[in-house]
Amino acid sequence: MPISVSPTTDKGGRAGRSGIAVSGDSDGPPNAAELLTINDVAVILSCSTRHVRRLIDGGLCPAPIRLSSLVRLRRSDVVEWIAAGCPRVRRAK
Repeated sequence: MPISVSPTTDKGGRAGRSGIAVSGDSDGPPNAAELLTINDVAVILSCSTRHVRRLIDGGLCPAPIRLSSLVRLRRSDVVEWIAAGCPRVRRAK
């Protein structure tokens, strides 16, 4: 079953407790939420942001997009990587 990751909201439209939900495939158009922050990925993986940075530096997760000092990961890359069992995706630096 394909999975997708999306921000959660409560009844007032505010971000949910974790801010991220993993659910079934969505057919909506791509938007700005297609890029995940290091914090978003850490919530999805239930680990620390430092661990996510180590995964990135070690080539153990999908390559990030660097926008100046900002680091973002494509939602689709992260979802596919998790669905595949989190294999090594590239050689370390």
